[in-house]
Amino acid sequence: MNVKTQEEKGYWVVKLEGRLDISNSSQFEQDCMNWIEQGQRKFILDLAALEYISSAGLRSILAATKKLKAQNGSLALCSLSGLVEEVVTVSGFDNILQVFPDLDQAMKEE
Repeated sequence: MNVKTQEEKGYWVVKLEGRLDISNSSQFEQDCMNWIEQGQRKFILDLAALEYISSAGLRSILAATKKLKAQNGSLALCSLSGLVEEVVTVSGFDNILQVFPDLDQAMKEE
């Protein structure tokens, strides 16, 4: 999985590419915790290039969300499609997290 980050309009935008699964979810969760420790509080995960997410991947996102909420932060998802959108919907994560059609919409409403 490739991860690209940038600060944009006060948000920490994390673009994920490839697969978020058991092989890399622990590292992704640790990266999120490090960014939170460095002071990032408003995350948007851009999943446009994410091809697959497993339950381990969802768990890492949930762990980051809980940590952010404890520090008055937030985490939103955007640009879901295909299998990733299906997994997020079937798992009910779309009821737990804010989900937006694209990055621009997420930055307007998150």
